[in-house]
Amino acid sequence: MRFFYRSLFGQVIVALVLGVIVGVAWPHFGEALKPFGDGFIKLIKMIIAPLVFCVVVHGICGSSDLKKVGRVGVKALVYFEIVTTFALALGIALAYLFAPGHGMNVDPSTLDASAMAAYTSRVDQASDTVGFLMKIIPTTFVDAFASGDILQVLLIAILFGLAVAMLGERGRPVANLVNQLSHVFFKIIGFIVRLAPLGVLGAVAFTVGKYGVGTLGKLGMLVLLFYVTCFIFVIVVLGFILRLAGFSIFKLLKYLREELLVVLGTASSDAVLPQVMRKLERMGVKDSTVGLVVPTGYSFNLDGFSIYLTLAAVFIAQATNTPLSFMDLLTILAISMLTSKGAHGVPGSAIVILAATLSAVPAIPAIGLVLVLSVDWFMGMARALTNLIGNCVGTVVVGAWEGDVDRQQAHDVLDGRIKVDLSKESAA
Repeated sequence: MRFFYRSLFGQVIVALVLGVIVGVAWPHFGEALKPFGDGFIKLIKMIIAPLVFCVVVHGICGSSDLKKVGRVGVKALVYFEIVTTFALALGIALAYLFAPGHGMNVDPSTLDASAMAAYTSRVDQASDTVGFLMKIIPTTFVDAFASGDILQVLLIAILFGLAVAMLGERGRPVANLVNQLSHVFFKIIGFIVRLAPLGVLGAVAFTVGKYGVGTLGKLGMLVLLFYVTCFIFVIVVLGFILRLAGFSIFKLLKYLREELLVVLGTASSDAVLPQVMRKLERMGVKDSTVGLVVPTGYSFNLDGFSIYLTLAAVFIAQATNTPLSFMDLLTILAISMLTSKGAHGVPGSAIVILAATLSAVPAIPAIGLVLVLSVDWFMGMARALTNLIGNCVGTVVVGAWEGDVDRQQAHDVLDGRIKVDLSKESAA
Protein backbone atom coordinates (compact mmCIF):
# COMPACT_ATOMS: atom_id res chain seq x y z
CA MET A 1 0.00 0.00 0.00
CA ARG A 2 2.87 2.36 0.80
CA PHE A 3 4.34 1.75 -2.66
CA PHE A 4 0.91 2.32 -4.22
CA TYR A 5 0.42 5.72 -2.58
CA ARG A 6 3.97 6.81 -3.42
CA SER A 7 3.55 5.96 -7.13
CA LEU A 8 2.06 8.43 -9.59
CA PHE A 9 -0.56 5.84 -10.52
CA GLY A 10 -1.72 5.51 -6.92
CA GLN A 11 -1.72 9.25 -6.31
CA VAL A 12 -3.84 9.92 -9.40
CA ILE A 13 -6.31 7.20 -8.36
CA VAL A 14 -6.65 8.80 -4.94
CA ALA A 15 -7.05 12.22 -6.55
CA LEU A 16 -9.85 10.92 -8.79
CA VAL A 17 -11.76 9.49 -5.84
CA LEU A 18 -11.24 12.61 -3.72
CA GLY A 19 -12.36 14.79 -6.63
CA VAL A 20 -15.66 12.92 -6.90
CA ILE A 21 -16.22 13.06 -3.12
CA VAL A 22 -15.50 16.79 -2.94
CA GLY A 23 -17.70 17.51 -5.96
CA VAL A 24 -20.64 15.60 -4.47
CA ALA A 25 -20.30 16.70 -0.84
CA TRP A 26 -19.16 20.31 -1.37
CA PRO A 27 -20.09 21.30 -4.96
CA HIS A 28 -19.28 25.00 -4.58
CA PHE A 29 -15.87 24.20 -3.11
CA GLY A 30 -15.34 21.68 -5.93
CA GLU A 31 -16.06 24.38 -8.52
CA ALA A 32 -13.53 26.63 -6.79
CA LEU A 33 -10.81 24.00 -7.39
CA LYS A 34 -11.02 24.47 -11.19
CA PRO A 35 -7.76 26.52 -11.31
CA PHE A 36 -5.82 23.44 -10.14
CA GLY A 37 -6.84 21.49 -13.23
CA ASP A 38 -6.49 24.44 -15.60
CA GLY A 39 -3.11 25.37 -14.15
CA PHE A 40 -1.72 21.87 -14.57
CA ILE A 41 -2.78 21.71 -18.22
CA LYS A 42 -1.33 25.17 -18.89
CA LEU A 43 1.98 24.12 -17.36
CA ILE A 44 2.16 21.12 -19.68
CA LYS A 45 1.12 23.11 -22.75
CA MET A 46 3.77 25.69 -21.89
CA ILE A 47 6.53 23.17 -22.60
CA ILE A 48 4.98 21.13 -25.47
CA ALA A 49 6.03 23.35 -28.39
CA PRO A 50 9.79 23.58 -27.62
CA LEU A 51 9.87 19.92 -26.60
CA VAL A 52 8.26 18.72 -29.84
CA PHE A 53 10.69 20.92 -31.79
CA CYS A 54 13.73 19.45 -30.04
CA VAL A 55 12.55 15.82 -30.31
CA VAL A 56 11.72 16.08 -34.02
CA VAL A 57 14.93 17.94 -34.92
CA HIS A 58 17.05 15.50 -32.95
CA GLY A 59 15.29 12.53 -34.55
CA ILE A 60 15.82 13.83 -38.08
CA CYS A 61 19.45 14.76 -37.44
CA GLY A 62 20.07 11.31 -36.00
CA SER A 63 18.63 9.58 -39.06
CA SER A 64 21.16 8.39 -41.60
CA ASP A 65 18.48 8.28 -44.31
CA LEU A 66 16.46 11.47 -44.82
CA LYS A 67 14.23 9.72 -47.35
CA LYS A 68 13.17 7.43 -44.52
CA VAL A 69 11.85 10.44 -42.58
CA GLY A 70 9.55 11.29 -45.49
CA ARG A 71 8.54 7.66 -45.84
CA VAL A 72 7.55 7.46 -42.16
CA GLY A 73 5.47 10.63 -42.54
CA VAL A 74 3.60 9.27 -45.55
CA LYS A 75 2.96 5.92 -43.88
CA ALA A 76 1.67 7.69 -40.78
CA LEU A 77 -0.79 9.80 -42.79
CA VAL A 78 -2.05 6.76 -44.71
CA TYR A 79 -2.54 4.83 -41.47
CA PHE A 80 -4.30 7.79 -39.82
CA GLU A 81 -6.75 8.21 -42.71
CA ILE A 82 -7.69 4.53 -42.80
CA VAL A 83 -8.19 4.20 -39.05
CA THR A 84 -10.11 7.47 -38.55
CA THR A 85 -12.40 6.62 -41.47
CA PHE A 86 -13.19 3.32 -39.78
CA ALA A 87 -13.89 5.19 -36.52
CA LEU A 88 -16.28 7.55 -38.31
CA ALA A 89 -18.12 4.62 -39.90
CA LEU A 90 -18.31 2.80 -36.56
CA GLY A 91 -19.98 5.83 -34.97
CA ILE A 92 -22.68 5.87 -37.66
CA ALA A 93 -23.21 2.10 -37.51
CA LEU A 94 -23.70 1.91 -33.73
CA ALA A 95 -25.86 5.04 -33.69
CA TYR A 96 -28.22 3.32 -36.11
CA LEU A 97 -28.05 -0.01 -34.32
CA PHE A 98 -28.91 1.35 -30.85
CA ALA A 99 -30.78 4.56 -31.86
CA PRO A 100 -30.04 6.60 -28.69
CA GLY A 101 -32.08 9.59 -29.90
CA HIS A 102 -35.29 7.79 -30.80
CA GLY A 103 -38.24 8.71 -28.60
CA MET A 104 -36.95 12.12 -27.52
CA ASN A 105 -39.23 13.88 -30.06
CA VAL A 106 -37.47 17.24 -29.73
CA ASP A 107 -38.97 20.17 -31.64
CA PRO A 108 -35.98 22.18 -33.00
CA SER A 109 -37.99 25.41 -32.74
CA THR A 110 -38.10 25.05 -28.95
CA LEU A 111 -34.31 24.93 -28.54
CA ASP A 112 -32.36 27.97 -27.32
CA ALA A 113 -30.14 29.11 -30.18
CA SER A 114 -28.22 31.52 -27.94
CA ALA A 115 -26.56 28.56 -26.18
CA MET A 116 -24.63 27.64 -29.32
CA ALA A 117 -23.78 31.15 -30.53
CA ALA A 118 -20.32 31.08 -28.95
CA TYR A 119 -19.48 27.91 -30.91
CA THR A 120 -21.04 28.62 -34.30
CA SER A 121 -19.11 31.89 -34.46
CA ARG A 122 -15.94 29.81 -34.83
CA VAL A 123 -17.28 27.34 -37.40
CA ASP A 124 -15.34 29.00 -40.23
CA GLN A 125 -12.08 28.08 -38.48
CA ALA A 126 -12.97 24.40 -38.73
CA SER A 127 -14.82 24.14 -42.06
CA ASP A 128 -12.37 26.10 -44.23
CA THR A 129 -10.06 23.39 -45.59
CA VAL A 130 -7.79 25.82 -47.46
CA GLY A 131 -7.65 28.02 -44.37
CA PHE A 132 -6.68 25.01 -42.25
CA LEU A 133 -3.84 24.12 -44.62
CA MET A 134 -2.63 27.73 -44.73
CA LYS A 135 -2.79 27.88 -40.93
CA ILE A 136 -0.11 25.18 -40.79
CA ILE A 137 2.33 27.82 -42.08
CA PRO A 138 3.14 30.23 -39.22
CA THR A 139 3.36 33.98 -39.75
CA THR A 140 6.85 34.01 -38.25
CA PHE A 141 9.25 31.45 -36.81
CA VAL A 142 8.58 32.67 -33.28
CA ASP A 143 4.81 32.92 -33.75
CA ALA A 144 4.47 29.13 -33.96
CA PHE A 145 5.99 28.74 -30.50
CA ALA A 146 4.08 31.70 -29.06
CA SER A 147 0.72 30.26 -30.16
CA GLY A 148 1.69 26.68 -29.27
CA ASP A 149 0.26 25.31 -32.53
CA ILE A 150 1.64 21.76 -32.79
CA LEU A 151 1.37 21.48 -36.58
CA GLN A 152 3.16 24.79 -37.10
CA VAL A 153 5.92 23.76 -34.72
CA LEU A 154 6.13 20.38 -36.48
CA LEU A 155 6.54 22.06 -39.87
CA ILE A 156 9.33 24.31 -38.56
CA ALA A 157 11.03 21.37 -36.81
CA ILE A 158 11.01 19.24 -39.98
CA LEU A 159 12.47 22.06 -42.09
CA PHE A 160 15.02 22.94 -39.41
CA GLY A 161 16.00 19.31 -38.86
CA LEU A 162 16.44 18.66 -42.60
CA ALA A 163 18.58 21.80 -42.96
CA VAL A 164 20.82 20.88 -40.03
CA ALA A 165 21.16 17.28 -41.23
CA MET A 166 22.13 18.40 -44.74
CA LEU A 167 24.87 20.67 -43.33
CA GLY A 168 26.75 17.57 -42.21
CA GLU A 169 29.62 18.27 -39.81
CA ARG A 170 28.87 22.01 -39.77
CA GLY A 171 25.43 21.28 -38.39
CA ARG A 172 26.57 18.81 -35.74
CA PRO A 173 27.07 21.46 -32.97
CA VAL A 174 23.50 22.68 -33.55
CA ALA A 175 22.17 19.12 -33.41
CA ASN A 176 24.03 18.49 -30.15
CA LEU A 177 22.67 21.72 -28.66
CA VAL A 178 19.10 20.76 -29.58
CA ASN A 179 19.63 17.33 -28.04
CA GLN A 180 20.87 18.85 -24.79
CA LEU A 181 17.93 21.26 -24.73
CA SER A 182 15.51 18.33 -25.06
CA HIS A 183 16.97 16.83 -21.87
CA VAL A 184 16.39 20.14 -20.08
CA PHE A 185 12.76 20.25 -21.22
CA PHE A 186 12.17 16.65 -20.16
CA LYS A 187 13.62 17.54 -16.75
CA ILE A 188 11.07 20.38 -16.50
CA ILE A 189 8.31 17.95 -17.47
CA GLY A 190 9.44 15.73 -14.59
CA PHE A 191 8.80 18.61 -12.18
CA ILE A 192 5.36 19.33 -13.64
CA VAL A 193 4.24 15.69 -13.73
CA ARG A 194 4.50 15.54 -9.95
CA LEU A 195 1.57 17.99 -9.87
CA ALA A 196 -0.65 15.63 -11.90
CA PRO A 197 -2.66 14.39 -8.87
CA LEU A 198 -3.44 17.98 -7.89
CA GLY A 199 -4.52 18.78 -11.46
CA VAL A 200 -6.76 15.72 -11.61
CA LEU A 201 -8.30 16.54 -8.21
CA GLY A 202 -9.17 20.06 -9.34
CA ALA A 203 -10.58 19.02 -12.72
CA VAL A 204 -12.75 16.20 -11.36
CA ALA A 205 -14.01 18.16 -8.34
CA PHE A 206 -15.00 21.06 -10.60
CA THR A 207 -16.84 18.85 -13.09
CA VAL A 208 -18.80 16.89 -10.49
CA GLY A 209 -19.49 20.02 -8.46
CA LYS A 210 -20.73 22.03 -11.43
CA TYR A 211 -22.64 19.43 -13.40
CA GLY A 212 -23.44 16.83 -10.76
CA VAL A 213 -23.45 13.07 -11.16
CA GLY A 214 -27.08 13.16 -12.28
CA THR A 215 -26.46 15.60 -15.11
CA LEU A 216 -26.78 12.99 -17.80
CA GLY A 217 -30.56 12.53 -17.53
CA LYS A 218 -32.14 11.50 -20.82
CA LEU A 219 -28.82 11.96 -22.58
CA GLY A 220 -27.33 9.13 -20.54
CA MET A 221 -27.95 6.66 -23.37
CA LEU A 222 -25.87 8.78 -25.75
CA VAL A 223 -23.01 9.05 -23.27
CA LEU A 224 -23.14 5.34 -22.43
CA LEU A 225 -23.22 4.36 -26.09
CA PHE A 226 -20.26 6.65 -26.82
CA TYR A 227 -18.20 5.06 -24.04
CA VAL A 228 -19.13 1.55 -25.23
CA THR A 229 -18.24 2.47 -28.83
CA CYS A 230 -14.87 3.86 -27.77
CA PHE A 231 -14.23 0.70 -25.70
CA ILE A 232 -15.07 -1.53 -28.67
CA PHE A 233 -12.87 0.54 -30.96
CA VAL A 234 -9.88 0.41 -28.61
CA ILE A 235 -10.09 -3.24 -27.61
CA VAL A 236 -11.31 -4.78 -30.87
CA VAL A 237 -10.13 -2.50 -33.68
CA LEU A 238 -6.92 -1.05 -32.24
CA GLY A 239 -6.25 -4.32 -30.42
CA PHE A 240 -6.44 -6.23 -33.70
CA ILE A 241 -4.20 -3.72 -35.49
CA LEU A 242 -1.63 -3.81 -32.68
CA ARG A 243 -1.74 -7.61 -32.61
CA LEU A 244 -0.86 -7.63 -36.32
CA ALA A 245 2.20 -5.59 -35.35
CA GLY A 246 3.07 -8.23 -32.74
CA PHE A 247 2.00 -6.52 -29.50
CA SER A 248 -0.84 -6.68 -26.97
CA ILE A 249 -3.25 -3.77 -26.49
CA PHE A 250 -3.80 -4.74 -22.84
CA LYS A 251 -0.08 -4.66 -22.05
CA LEU A 252 0.25 -1.27 -23.77
CA LEU A 253 -2.68 0.12 -21.76
CA LYS A 254 -1.13 -1.14 -18.55
CA TYR A 255 2.19 0.45 -19.49
CA LEU A 256 0.48 3.81 -20.08
CA ARG A 257 -1.89 3.62 -17.10
CA GLU A 258 -0.59 6.74 -15.32
CA GLU A 259 -0.98 8.88 -18.43
CA LEU A 260 -4.44 7.44 -19.17
CA LEU A 261 -5.62 8.29 -15.65
CA VAL A 262 -4.39 11.88 -16.00
CA VAL A 263 -6.27 12.18 -19.30
CA LEU A 264 -9.38 10.69 -17.69
CA GLY A 265 -9.26 13.29 -14.93
CA THR A 266 -8.43 16.33 -17.08
CA ALA A 267 -10.24 15.33 -20.32
CA SER A 268 -7.17 16.56 -22.22
CA SER A 269 -4.66 14.43 -24.09
CA ASP A 270 -2.35 17.46 -24.29
CA ALA A 271 -1.70 17.00 -20.57
CA VAL A 272 0.44 13.90 -21.20
CA LEU A 273 1.95 14.48 -24.66
CA PRO A 274 5.58 14.84 -23.48
CA GLN A 275 5.39 11.86 -21.09
CA VAL A 276 3.84 9.63 -23.76
CA MET A 277 6.56 10.49 -26.26
CA ARG A 278 9.23 9.69 -23.68
CA LYS A 279 7.56 6.40 -22.71
CA LEU A 280 7.25 5.23 -26.31
CA GLU A 281 10.96 5.96 -26.81
CA ARG A 282 11.81 4.01 -23.64
CA MET A 283 9.65 1.18 -24.94
CA GLY A 284 11.94 0.84 -27.95
CA VAL A 285 10.31 2.95 -30.67
CA LYS A 286 12.93 5.03 -32.51
CA ASP A 287 12.92 8.66 -31.37
CA SER A 288 12.64 10.03 -34.92
CA THR A 289 9.46 8.01 -35.47
CA VAL A 290 7.98 9.04 -32.13
CA GLY A 291 8.84 12.69 -32.74
CA LEU A 292 7.17 12.70 -36.14
CA VAL A 293 4.15 10.42 -35.66
CA VAL A 294 2.85 11.47 -32.24
CA PRO A 295 2.57 15.25 -32.84
CA THR A 296 1.11 14.66 -36.32
CA GLY A 297 -1.43 12.26 -34.84
CA TYR A 298 -2.67 14.97 -32.48
CA SER A 299 -4.26 16.67 -35.51
CA PHE A 300 -4.73 13.86 -38.01
CA ASN A 301 -5.49 10.79 -35.90
CA LEU A 302 -8.37 11.74 -33.60
CA ASP A 303 -10.14 8.39 -33.32
CA GLY A 304 -12.32 9.25 -30.33
CA PHE A 305 -13.22 12.57 -31.88
CA SER A 306 -14.18 10.86 -35.15
CA ILE A 307 -16.55 8.49 -33.34
CA TYR A 308 -18.07 11.45 -31.49
CA LEU A 309 -18.74 13.43 -34.67
CA THR A 310 -20.78 10.83 -36.51
CA LEU A 311 -22.47 9.40 -33.41
CA ALA A 312 -23.60 12.86 -32.23
CA ALA A 313 -24.76 13.90 -35.72
CA VAL A 314 -26.99 10.83 -36.11
CA PHE A 315 -28.21 11.20 -32.50
CA ILE A 316 -29.35 14.78 -33.19
CA ALA A 317 -31.17 13.63 -36.32
CA GLN A 318 -32.92 10.87 -34.35
CA ALA A 319 -33.80 13.17 -31.42
CA THR A 320 -35.38 15.74 -33.78
CA ASN A 321 -37.16 13.05 -35.86
CA THR A 322 -35.14 13.98 -38.93
CA PRO A 323 -35.04 11.15 -41.50
CA LEU A 324 -31.64 10.51 -43.04
CA SER A 325 -31.14 8.99 -46.47
CA PHE A 326 -28.16 6.87 -47.43
CA MET A 327 -26.72 9.89 -49.25
CA ASP A 328 -27.08 11.96 -46.06
CA LEU A 329 -25.04 9.36 -44.19
CA LEU A 330 -22.35 9.39 -46.87
CA THR A 331 -22.32 13.20 -46.68
CA ILE A 332 -21.87 13.08 -42.90
CA LEU A 333 -19.00 10.61 -43.34
CA ALA A 334 -17.30 12.65 -46.08
CA ILE A 335 -17.65 16.00 -44.29
CA SER A 336 -16.45 14.51 -41.00
CA MET A 337 -13.33 13.14 -42.69
CA LEU A 338 -12.39 16.75 -43.49
CA THR A 339 -13.62 18.67 -40.45
CA SER A 340 -12.11 16.22 -37.92
CA LYS A 341 -8.62 17.01 -39.20
CA GLY A 342 -8.92 20.60 -38.03
CA ALA A 343 -10.05 19.82 -34.50
CA HIS A 344 -6.85 20.34 -32.55
CA GLY A 345 -6.12 23.95 -31.76
CA VAL A 346 -9.69 25.23 -32.28
CA PRO A 347 -11.20 26.64 -29.03
CA GLY A 348 -14.08 24.42 -27.86
CA SER A 349 -13.06 22.09 -30.67
CA ALA A 350 -15.60 19.29 -30.15
CA ILE A 351 -18.70 21.49 -30.34
CA VAL A 352 -17.19 23.78 -32.99
CA ILE A 353 -16.28 20.89 -35.32
CA LEU A 354 -19.68 19.26 -34.75
CA ALA A 355 -21.33 22.59 -35.66
CA ALA A 356 -19.19 22.77 -38.80
CA THR A 357 -20.21 19.23 -39.74
CA LEU A 358 -23.92 19.90 -39.19
CA SER A 359 -23.78 23.14 -41.17
CA ALA A 360 -22.64 21.11 -44.18
CA VAL A 361 -25.50 18.60 -43.84
CA PRO A 362 -28.74 20.57 -44.50
CA ALA A 363 -30.95 17.61 -43.57
CA ILE A 364 -30.01 17.86 -39.87
CA PRO A 365 -31.14 20.95 -37.89
CA ALA A 366 -27.93 22.58 -36.66
CA ILE A 367 -29.77 23.93 -33.60
CA GLY A 368 -29.85 20.33 -32.35
CA LEU A 369 -26.26 20.93 -31.26
CA VAL A 370 -27.73 22.36 -28.05
CA LEU A 371 -28.81 18.84 -27.06
CA VAL A 372 -25.25 17.62 -26.50
CA LEU A 373 -23.83 20.73 -24.83
CA SER A 374 -24.65 19.60 -21.28
CA VAL A 375 -22.87 16.24 -21.64
CA ASP A 376 -19.99 17.27 -23.85
CA TRP A 377 -17.49 17.32 -20.97
CA PHE A 378 -18.39 13.78 -19.93
CA MET A 379 -17.95 12.60 -23.51
CA GLY A 380 -14.71 14.58 -23.66
CA MET A 381 -13.04 12.20 -21.22
CA ALA A 382 -13.62 9.22 -23.52
CA ARG A 383 -12.70 11.30 -26.58
CA ALA A 384 -9.35 12.27 -25.11
CA LEU A 385 -8.61 8.74 -23.89
CA THR A 386 -9.42 7.17 -27.27
CA ASN A 387 -7.44 9.83 -29.13
CA LEU A 388 -4.39 9.21 -26.96
CA ILE A 389 -4.57 5.42 -27.20
CA GLY A 390 -5.07 5.66 -30.95
CA ASN A 391 -1.96 7.81 -31.34
CA CYS A 392 0.14 5.49 -29.19
CA VAL A 393 -1.01 2.44 -31.15
CA GLY A 394 -0.44 4.30 -34.42
CA THR A 395 3.12 5.20 -33.41
CA VAL A 396 3.96 1.60 -32.50
CA VAL A 397 2.34 0.25 -35.68
CA VAL A 398 4.05 2.74 -38.00
CA GLY A 399 7.32 2.08 -36.17
CA ALA A 400 6.92 -1.68 -36.62
CA TRP A 401 5.92 -1.16 -40.26
CA GLU A 402 9.12 0.82 -40.85
CA GLY A 403 11.32 -1.46 -38.71
CA ASP A 404 11.91 1.28 -36.13
CA VAL A 405 10.91 -0.75 -33.06
CA ASP A 406 13.35 -2.70 -30.92
CA ARG A 407 10.99 -5.63 -30.45
CA GLN A 408 12.98 -7.31 -27.69
CA GLN A 409 13.10 -4.14 -25.63
CA ALA A 410 9.42 -3.45 -26.33
CA HIS A 411 8.38 -6.89 -25.07
CA ASP A 412 10.66 -6.61 -22.05
CA VAL A 413 9.10 -3.26 -21.14
CA LEU A 414 5.49 -4.34 -21.77
CA ASP A 415 6.02 -7.60 -19.85
CA GLY A 416 7.48 -5.71 -16.90
CA ARG A 417 11.02 -7.10 -17.15
CA ILE A 418 12.28 -3.55 -17.68
CA LYS A 419 10.75 -0.87 -15.46
CA VAL A 420 10.21 2.63 -16.86
CA ASP A 421 9.61 5.36 -14.28
CA LEU A 422 9.87 8.86 -15.79
CA SER A 423 9.51 10.60 -12.44
CA LYS A 424 12.63 8.85 -11.15
CA GLU A 425 14.46 9.60 -14.40
CA SER A 426 13.67 13.27 -14.09
CA ALA A 427 14.65 13.37 -10.45
CA ALA A 428 17.98 11.76 -11.17
